[in-house]
Amino acid sequence: MKRSVYIAAILLVLFSCVKEDHFGLSPYGNIKKLLVSNQAGNAIIDTDKQTVTIEIPGGVELSSLVIQEMELSSFATADKTVGDVIDLSGEATINVVAEDGSAYVWTIESFVASATPQLNNADLNTWYKTSSGYYEPGTDAASTIWGTGNQGTQILGKIATTPYDLGNGNTAALMETYDLGLAGVPLKTPIAAGSLFTGYFDSDKLDPTDPEAAVIFGTPFTGRPDKIRFTYSYVPGATNKDREGNVLDYDDNCDVYVFLEVRLGGEIQRLGTAWFRSDVNQPEMITKEMDVVYGPLDNSYPDYMKPDDGNFVSGDSATYMLPTHISFVASSSYDGANFAGAVGSKLIIDDVEMVYDEE
Repeated sequence: MKRSVYIAAILLVLFSCVKEDHFGLSPYGNIKKLLVSNQAGNAIIDTDKQTVTIEIPGGVELSSLVIQEMELSSFATADKTVGDVIDLSGEATINVVAEDGSAYVWTIESFVASATPQLNNADLNTWYKTSSGYYEPGTDAASTIWGTGNQGTQILGKIATTPYDLGNGNTAALMETYDLGLAGVPLKTPIAAGSLFTGYFDSDKLDPTDPEAAVIFGTPFTGRPDKIRFTYSYVPGATNKDREGNVLDYDDNCDVYVFLEVRLGGEIQRLGTAWFRSDVNQPEMITKEMDVVYGPLDNSYPDYMKPDDGNFVSGDSATYMLPTHISFVASSSYDGANFAGAVGSKLIIDDVEMVYDEE
């Protein structure tokens, strides 16, 4: 018991997150995150110029957008908050005051989104080095739409998702399922599966026994793709086991899936679903396409493809409604969130593409 408590205490200290270091009263007055209604992609935030640029779909009334999320520097305040209306028919301003009283005027502007958007860094060629020394997909932590579970697994000495050089300047994401060894014994977490997703990892919500507790899935998106295309390879590990170490009578599977969602008023409704789950040994990179199914899924689809709460956009609305968010998720072990999988399973993903029939 004492050993488990000691380990848990260490984990809590290591998992704690400092937002912005400072001594005395903080001088920081940054807007670190901004999301308004109907937003089509991550806001582009320039802290040097103190500007935020937001992508909005064509046809949206810009004068009455509502702030849905806003994150400021620690201890800073602003003259607008979540729930306030912001007029982006022209330039708008948000006044931010730092803890030490320093005042900053931020300029907020919008531009019209593409009707056939793609995901930023969808070719996974760009990776940045974190302060802990491992790499994450994107230019930097502030602007990337991609996340991994590395913030959790690196504490236990494993980096389960890494950049993979395919040659000729082409980089992909390699996800591997690792044995956590003695480090996983106290909390009954025998393996760590590599993962890649749109969204981010919130270390403040980290629970070593629940890998998805700290994962905030999804990024703003307003396209209606007909298919999702990507290239991949997959080699399942030799022995598939559950969390208790029991050998399972089926092989490990990779998982790649996409949810198009409508998030309004705190409610999430599934608009579109695309899913690929496979145990096939595929050591060479090949192209895969997943059809996007809009609206509710009938009984011909497996239950794992359906939301737990059954909350779909209604059939009629699903024929024309635009999503507000997209969640792209890939994992080297499909049941890795329950610490089940085969050590050594390897999934490589590259060149994620939204396919539109009209293109």
